[in-house]
Amino acid sequence: MPSLSDPIRIGAIEAKNRVFMAPLTRGRATRAHVPTPIMVEYYRQRASAGLILTEATGISQEGLGWPFAPGIWSDEQVEAWKPIVQAVHEAGGKIVCQLWHMGRIVHPDFLGGQKPVSASATTAPDAAHTYDGKKPYGEARPLAIDEIPRLRADYERAARNAIKAGFDGVQIHAANGYLIDQFLRDGSNLRTDAYGGSVENRIRLLTEVTQTVADAIGKDRTGVRLSPNGVIQGVDDSNPDALFGAAAAALSKIGIAFLELREPGPNGTFGTANHPPVAPTMKAAFNGPLILNSDYDGVRAQAALDEGHADAIAFGRPFIANPDLPARLFDGSPLNKDEAKTWYSQGPEGYIDYPERDAAKAA
Repeated sequence: MPSLSDPIRIGAIEAKNRVFMAPLTRGRATRAHVPTPIMVEYYRQRASAGLILTEATGISQEGLGWPFAPGIWSDEQVEAWKPIVQAVHEAGGKIVCQLWHMGRIVHPDFLGGQKPVSASATTAPDAAHTYDGKKPYGEARPLAIDEIPRLRADYERAARNAIKAGFDGVQIHAANGYLIDQFLRDGSNLRTDAYGGSVENRIRLLTEVTQTVADAIGKDRTGVRLSPNGVIQGVDDSNPDALFGAAAAALSKIGIAFLELREPGPNGTFGTANHPPVAPTMKAAFNGPLILNSDYDGVRAQAALDEGHADAIAFGRPFIANPDLPARLFDGSPLNKDEAKTWYSQGPEGYIDYPERDAAKAA
């Protein structure tokens, strides 16, 4: 069985190890969602990951409702991403851009007061992060069928822009209660048209978007993220095995480069399981590299490889405080503790000032 330190081929990408960096929203872009110079150093520091999956990156203003999160729909954004990607490559890393449409999680404040779009006229629970603090979510409007070609074009433009910026590929964010996940699950998809009702219909948007992106930049540079288990941001499904098994099979047929699953365990930090793991069902249906994510440490990660449950593991929060996480996992070095208060703050504190292993030892 492979070890975490072994290389792996992910479509067109040769990853030097199987410790991947999961997407991590950090809020260091501008209010216009343009990446900033400080992000160059942040991603460069973490280039020892086998593959970096960027923070969620908006495909359009319609789809982006997080303060200071980056986008990739404009020329200005593309140009600002270029030095980030170049820095990762010069440090020997690989990096793909995660493409994000938040759907009903976008607060109307980001849309000039207009309603966000979703599968159906529903409202997310809790409150949204806005530039004016937390506010209750607004009710979404159902995305009309005649708007779907425009949505697919937004994904295609974002994917092409990512390649223009130098990224090694993209990952379509179809997890965590965002737009595509809102279409996937019957708890939020109340439609009666070709995009609602049956499992076949509810996975339609996912497969159409994925095929569009794969056709635009190559299926060997296209990945997808799904979250098959548990309620998240008010989104859930009554039969996740059937739904996500069918989704995995459809993505396998398209031939994408990789599938990443965020599936929290019974004591997950963000979201908890209310169903036995769905990943085994999906692995059986998906003919390609499967990456698992959520609450892994080095021991559990290696066990997942040993048992054939995954081909690589994506680590999230450990990468915040440990820019050299792979080296620490390989030799069992202790990990720095991250500070939640600086996850989404502006500036370098809690972003680019965590010490690497050798520096911490010298101190």
